[in-house]
Amino acid sequence: MARTMEPLAKKIFKGVLVVELVGVFGAYFLFNKMNTSQDFRQTMSKKFPFILEVYYKSIEQSGMYGVRQQDQEKWLNSKN
Repeated sequence: MARTMEPLAKKIFKGVLVVELVGVFGAYFLFNKMNTSQDFRQTMSKKFPFILEVYYKSIEQSGMYGVRQQDQEKWLNSKN
């Protein structure tokens, strides 16, 4: 019985590993895009504000302050 479960366990492990790698690279790509593009952050604020909030909190934790305020000022000025 244990012999027949080994291939299934290996497939499940490989699947979980692939999903985790895709998630890590996806998170990196998303963070990098938000970190380099204020326009993309504006799009994220409209579609996924909770993700943008996580971005702001993470960069504030790393010691970079003022990005949120710069974004809000630019977006407010662009409406006028």
